[in-house]
Amino acid sequence: MFKQIFTLILVLCITTLTAQTTGQVATYNSFSADGGVTDALLNYADGDLAEKYSDNSVVNDPYIQGSPYTSNSFSPTALYYKDEQVGNVFYRYNALNEEVEIMKTNNEGETIRSLAKDKELNIRPNGKKMSFKTFITSKKRTINGYLTELVKGDEYDLYKRINVSFREAKASANTFVKAVPARFTKFTEFYVQKNGVNRIDQILPKKGEILKLVSDSNMDATKRFLKENDLNLKNEADMIKVFEFLNQ
Repeated sequence: MFKQIFTLILVLCITTLTAQTTGQVATYNSFSADGGVTDALLNYADGDLAEKYSDNSVVNDPYIQGSPYTSNSFSPTALYYKDEQVGNVFYRYNALNEEVEIMKTNNEGETIRSLAKDKELNIRPNGKKMSFKTFITSKKRTINGYLTELVKGDEYDLYKRINVSFREAKASANTFVKAVPARFTKFTEFYVQKNGVNRIDQILPKKGEILKLVSDSNMDATKRFLKENDLNLKNEADMIKVFEFLNQ
């Protein structure tokens, strides 16, 4: 029964990035014998392309430096609904558009689709949960996008966000100034959710920002930990160490 309900939910939620199956709904079973995700789960289309730079001429322009993707190639991952695995797909993440692109197989010519922005759906790249969430930046902007869970703790959950911005090319003003090519620039941001608090906030990679989180009773121990360990808080592994300590 769960699989039947889940099939209905995802057929109505997952949209296609190409026009190959626009407006058509195939009649296949939702789960294949090998655990993959079949067409019935992925075939619903409404033409809802990414909001920003959905034109492939921008994404694939060889004169633009960098990439909107965390990786240009597709990688295998398990697909989950809440904590139940419902299949396997190949994915790549368009961080510029906050969009997970998926394929049923990694074969050439396979239709590329967009994973529905449903907070109950998640993928597990390298065993780390990546899901669609609402969060607040350090500039107090409320964003809907994808976060990857780094630490799940009794006191704090730590997430990372890969953010990509696009800058248009800038022509040379004169012969003494070089032209600036168009480029995608990639950033890593960290976000924290305190246990019992229904919001996720960006945390800047600074010791002072870490100390703002802790109670007075844990302040001295946290200061000592930060002082005694040679940590680079811009580094993911070191931020994980900090929050594993805070969750002890």
